Amino acid sequence: MKPTELQVFKFGGASLKDAAAIQNVANIIASHREQPLVIVASAMGKTTNALENIARAYHQRQLEEANQLLTEFRNATFTAIKELFGDIPEELAANLNDLFVSVEWVFEDEPSDLYDYDYDQIVSLGELVSSHILAAYLNHRGIPAQWVDARDCILTDNTYREGWVQWPETQSRVSKTIPPILERGHFVVTQGFIGSTSENFTTTLGREGSDYSAAIFSFCLDAASMSIWKDVPGVLTADPRLFDNVSKIDNLSYKEAIEMTYYGAKVIHPKTIKPLQNKSIPLHVRSFLEPELGGTLVSDDAGDAYPPMVAVEKDQALVNISTRDFSFVAEHHIKELFDHITTTRLQVNMMQNTAISFNVVVNDIDDRVERFCALVNDNFKTKVDRDLELVTIRHYTNEVTESMRRGKVTLLEGRLPLTLQMVMKDVPVMRRKED
Repeated sequence: MKPTELQVFKFGGASLKDAAAIQNVANIIASHREQPLVIVASAMGKTTNALENIARAYHQRQLEEANQLLTEFRNATFTAIKELFGDIPEELAANLNDLFVSVEWVFEDEPSDLYDYDYDQIVSLGELVSSHILAAYLNHRGIPAQWVDARDCILTDNTYREGWVQWPETQSRVSKTIPPILERGHFVVTQGFIGSTSENFTTTLGREGSDYSAAIFSFCLDAASMSIWKDVPGVLTADPRLFDNVSKIDNLSYKEAIEMTYYGAKVIHPKTIKPLQNKSIPLHVRSFLEPELGGTLVSDDAGDAYPPMVAVEKDQALVNISTRDFSFVAEHHIKELFDHITTTRLQVNMMQNTAISFNVVVNDIDDRVERFCALVNDNFKTKVDRDLELVTIRHYTNEVTESMRRGKVTLLEGRLPLTLQMVMKDVPVMRRKED
């Protein structure tokens, strides 16, 4: 790769969780001084969870709690900054104060009828704060960096919490904003996860959407490559927090990566791959703990032989739907159901129908399942099973499949030539009573 070729780096919350982590990120960036870089930052550590609690309290009109939680977040942020800098830089303090005041202004208005709108206006604070801190620290270290507001670049529609990118306008904005900064020899530091509507309201791109943001910038800038820096050595055959004996995959095709992320592999956001594939931009998944290692390369050139790979989606709900008049579930029924699925924005991970029922497995988010069941209640009966997990095995074998079944009961199963999906719940192991 030529030194002048643009790279896009995305750093997630774990890589920015505290002062020591930010120092490590700065070291990684400093080792790439000779290359133009666009750096996409997630919120620090568990910030998004904290901000979700603030958004929920505000929307429920629990203003005292919302303000208290915001104060706690603000204090924790400035404590981390003091550890990082010693004395807090004046410009950084002013920028962060403006951000916190903007949320306090939100609190002065009545909550919107639409929780997702309130969510986006508040939770977006996390990425804005972390990117300001990172940009300031890079400059503090003598690494020229300019902060850019991603909301000035990424235009979405008005679908809050799952904004759909308006690509032509986004392409135009990114092309006007980013290259002049790089040409002056500065790195660009911007935010993942966030965009804005044409009315300048903040939107988010879906939970863990910073990977997707980096892919958007990579596509619009014709980047030579994109790197996601994680706390794992690359793409693994399963989540090491859930399974032993996992192994790293050195090379992965775009198609296989899309399949795995669609089925719930957490290492890459599901929407990330397609923009990169469209321009054949290679993706590196690398460890910020061991940056000298190669990680996993996702590209066109990977082979098609893979070991079994397992993805687990927790917090699933199985919705069993049947007609009230005992008729078959026909095409017009399915059309009605999908209209309501779209309206409530259920995220469907699996579906299966019989002659008299239709089953969908969805992410159990907020009250979406309840709202869906209420909408279909006139014509359909619904039964909901909760606290389930969806286990997907790509390139499955009998040995791996049976190991996944241990201690579980399978409520629904679907098979394709390369993919097995099982909706499962824990079952207590029966023991014979003592005589």
